[in-house]
Amino acid sequence: MTKLYNDFGIKLTMGAHILESNSSGNLTPAVSEAGTVLPGYLVVILSVLMVTLVVVVVAGNALVIMAFIVDKTLRNQSNYFFLNLAISDFLVGAFCIPVYIPYNLTGRWMLGKGLCKVWLVMDYLLCTASVFNIVLISYDRFLSVTRAVKYRAQRNMTRRAVFKMVAVWVLAFLLYGPAIIFWETVVGQSVVPSHECYAEFYFTWYFLLSASTFEFFTPFVSVAFFNLSIYLNIHRRNKNSSTCCEDEPKNHNSKKQKDPTGWSVFFVKTRKPTASCLGPGRRTQGSRLSRDKKIAKSLAIIVCIFGVCWAPYTLLMIIRAACSGECVPNYWYEITFWLLWLNSAINPFLYPLCHSSFRRAFSKILCPKRQSVQPQIEIQSC
Repeated sequence: MTKLYNDFGIKLTMGAHILESNSSGNLTPAVSEAGTVLPGYLVVILSVLMVTLVVVVVAGNALVIMAFIVDKTLRNQSNYFFLNLAISDFLVGAFCIPVYIPYNLTGRWMLGKGLCKVWLVMDYLLCTASVFNIVLISYDRFLSVTRAVKYRAQRNMTRRAVFKMVAVWVLAFLLYGPAIIFWETVVGQSVVPSHECYAEFYFTWYFLLSASTFEFFTPFVSVAFFNLSIYLNIHRRNKNSSTCCEDEPKNHNSKKQKDPTGWSVFFVKTRKPTASCLGPGRRTQGSRLSRDKKIAKSLAIIVCIFGVCWAPYTLLMIIRAACSGECVPNYWYEITFWLLWLNSAINPFLYPLCHSSFRRAFSKILCPKRQSVQPQIEIQSC
């Protein structure tokens, strides 16, 4: 989602100012047309923060990708979707942010119009693919909880997972790619100055509203629905499980009681679960319920972070376009814009919350000596 910001002569978008070189070659604060001065030390701080974000995004998502190479137990249908998300986030950190940093600091695009379009296509594609991957992960978690039997039967069908992964990239490209490439041709002219780089539809509010419906509003409603469905499913199963273990022993003072199979089940005065509640079937159900609770918690975190990172930008983008950039200060728009990329840095750290197997894979990569002396126990994903 690349958007640039010299609409009011402001060259550093985090503030209305740039650094200019004086005759001695030193950097000194400059006063922009807006009359606001940004101290040199603040530019340095911003530069360090941007570079740090690049390092975190690249390193974090590279770790997830390496985990799939190192640990074969991660290679199942649901985890492939995490891999797809990591690839899109990794490319955001490896390409989109580094190319944008010089433009952000200087206020001038110096790489030519051709590379500008490549960068725009990549930025919109990767950010949109990241959103669609979150929806795909949420849908997969939804199926694993609400349609557990059918889901387990299809869990190792890699071909179907690959098809869904490819579909994410195709749909993400179709949403913005053709508009970025052909908008100028269709309209007959370009409204973007040669020293700037933003999409031709930057101020076309009706297009942005339509695209945002598919890029944010529909995905957000979808993941919220999946999360709510998982919660209700777990709540119902948890209630049924509690009812079973509480209601089954009707007479706690009796010495013994016959069950339908003829075996005697003994009860003591202190209340304990019945044999059926402690049986293999109940233990398996309890294990799955515990796993599904972890899925619900991790998915809720993903949904909340997704909403926090995307909602401010999406709303401001539409408002800004509707009023031709005159009602939203640039710095607010810029802050919400960086939140999108911050989401790519947060995602890799959410995986350990969802998968104990990811924790093991990360530990194997970061602490290989420690792993070599520990028994290799396959840990099921949450």
